[in-house]
Amino acid sequence: MTLGLSGTAMAAALVLPALAQESLLPEGFGNPAETPAPKSSPTPSPTSAPTPSPSSSSSLPGVTPPSAVPTTSAASEEEGEDAAEGEEQTAGGLKYDLPPGARRLLTRIGPLTPETGGLAPDAFGVRGQYAAAIMRKTNGALASRWGQILLRRALSSAIDTPETINGADLAADRAGLLLRMGESTAARWIVQSVDYDRASPRMLQVAQQTFLATADPAGLCPYVPAGLAHGEEQSWRLASAICSGLSGDAGPAGWAIGRVRSSGRIDNFDILLTERVLGATGAGRRSTTIEWDKVDTLTSWRFGMATATAIAIPAELRSTEPAYMRGWTVLAPMTEMADRVAAAPDAAARGVLSSEAYVSLLSAASGEEEPPEALAAQIDELRNAFGAASGADRYTAMQALWGAGDNPVQSYAALVATARAAAGLPTSTKVGDDPWQLLGSMFAGGYDRNAMDWASQLNSGSRAWGVMAVGSPRPLAGVSAGSVGSFAGNDDSTGYLRSKFLVAGLAGLGRLSSEQAASAAGDLDLDLGKQTRWSRAIMAAAERREPGMVALIAAAGMQGEWSKVPPYHLYYIVRALREVGLDAEARMIAAEALVRV
Repeated sequence: MTLGLSGTAMAAALVLPALAQESLLPEGFGNPAETPAPKSSPTPSPTSAPTPSPSSSSSLPGVTPPSAVPTTSAASEEEGEDAAEGEEQTAGGLKYDLPPGARRLLTRIGPLTPETGGLAPDAFGVRGQYAAAIMRKTNGALASRWGQILLRRALSSAIDTPETINGADLAADRAGLLLRMGESTAARWIVQSVDYDRASPRMLQVAQQTFLATADPAGLCPYVPAGLAHGEEQSWRLASAICSGLSGDAGPAGWAIGRVRSSGRIDNFDILLTERVLGATGAGRRSTTIEWDKVDTLTSWRFGMATATAIAIPAELRSTEPAYMRGWTVLAPMTEMADRVAAAPDAAARGVLSSEAYVSLLSAASGEEEPPEALAAQIDELRNAFGAASGADRYTAMQALWGAGDNPVQSYAALVATARAAAGLPTSTKVGDDPWQLLGSMFAGGYDRNAMDWASQLNSGSRAWGVMAVGSPRPLAGVSAGSVGSFAGNDDSTGYLRSKFLVAGLAGLGRLSSEQAASAAGDLDLDLGKQTRWSRAIMAAAERREPGMVALIAAAGMQGEWSKVPPYHLYYIVRALREVGLDAEARMIAAEALVRV
């Protein structure tokens, strides 16, 4: 048996009403995608993602703070009073003696309140099992950076638990989805919002994955008794060995390791990693050498144990790791800087890293002794983009960064990195006839007000005009079926997908009349009003005024790459977000679609 999540492909299932309970994801111990539950403003805010110790950046003249949404920075977990105040709680025979004021109720779980950037407690409505089913079936690989930022914020909010589901189970489903999004820090917030003596079997499984994702073996210790009683016995037996070692009990640790080895159910490589952790506690009896030659899969157990003990993971193995694990890597400060930098573009493009956090990470990496030549060159261009003497020189540096990407993810990550620099560029700078990347960079960081300053300089029908038409805080003058037709005439995307996204975004935002939208859609052979279980579900959630459920169903409709997202999905997503008061998020998602296709 191999511990942890295999890096094989997850099944991407589009969620909707009447979801069956069977998993569409691959089996295997500790798969965050399968765990019975098995991550700025809109927030436009460049600081919405958990950040790896960002350094302070100098202020730029003329930069308006990102508008629209509150940030989703870490918040203190709320405390609740236990109805059974003062009673001793047990799990797996272990007593927990928590003071009443430190206990948390299962009726409301999550660290973010509306005052700290979260959604309202009733944001997911009262259909708990339905919400949990959607969370379990959503694979976490979202096309939209802003869709991920919004979903992280929703899943991290202090949410009321519907009567139809156990609070610990719903929290486990939330944390499991966050893990599949690469949001290991936010997943930990949710897991630690549930007292460990109240963890359900589902929460036990997700908690194990969460502490592996955050490379914290010691975090498993409170769950060991219940894990041995209700979880996957062999993996929890290894965890118990680690915890015995941390307590200085070498005897029980060695006994547990021996039991697991003799069972033959765990790959010996995973046992060796556990012994390496024990050696770090001082409880190991011998030095353990880790050789990766015969290992072809990077599982969550291997990731967590190797990262916790500073064991270098081979680059060839890193190259096969699932995308969410790159998010875990970049958020783990004990990881080798080279590995964090390699994972950073994907994390920035996905929304795991904010623009500020991404730049700060690159800046920290440049201070390492003898940084790689490519990284040093990238940092030099970034410095010029932010601080060159003239606007023309700054824009030239930005263009060099935007054109240096080897793939679409790296190219979009470059737009994320330059967001603040783009927002500070004087509008008198010569930027050519179609500065769509400049606007795309601003919208990637949520600087929509700064982008609006360029509106008068754009040519109607250009790509930059289209990005502005859906992303600007105020509707542009002159937007019509005719101007959309001009845009389509310049569209070089496959199947006029960019033009279809423009029509979908404008119609969803209400910036085209119904007659104009019908005319423009007809010219592109686009059925905006297509009805499916998914479309009915997201509009029903909007009618019930459930922004959290809208964000979740929207994410289910944006799985995979933008090229695979049907244009009518974007229409319903934008429309539903507007109806529940998330206008800024709706605009940012629509603008992102035009930038990334």
